[in-house]
Amino acid sequence: MRHHNYFVYILTNKNKTVLYIGVTNNLERRIFEHESNQGAKLKFTAKYNCIHLIYFEKFGNIDQAIEREAELKKWRREKKNNLINLANPNWDFLNEEIKERFFEKV
Repeated sequence: MRHHNYFVYILTNKNKTVLYIGVTNNLERRIFEHESNQGAKLKFTAKYNCIHLIYFEKFGNIDQAIEREAELKKWRREKKNNLINLANPNWDFLNEEIKERFFEKV
């Protein structure tokens, strides 16, 4: 059986005032797309400039990832903040770390 990777991720804007939660099977590509603002400018992430990765979780099953994404989207902001604080207390932007991981694989 082939192993698959799926990611639930949280992006924020420069001032860390807006959160966006998404799911993808290719975190590196998806971060690049957000940074490039590819797609319609009316999309949430482009409108609020949410391009900074601050949190992600990895799953081997798409159904689990989608379920987790839905769960996180229902949470109040305080609970989301607490989740981010556990994994990334300084709310460091992780974009470069993800890119470095990708290029190490190549």
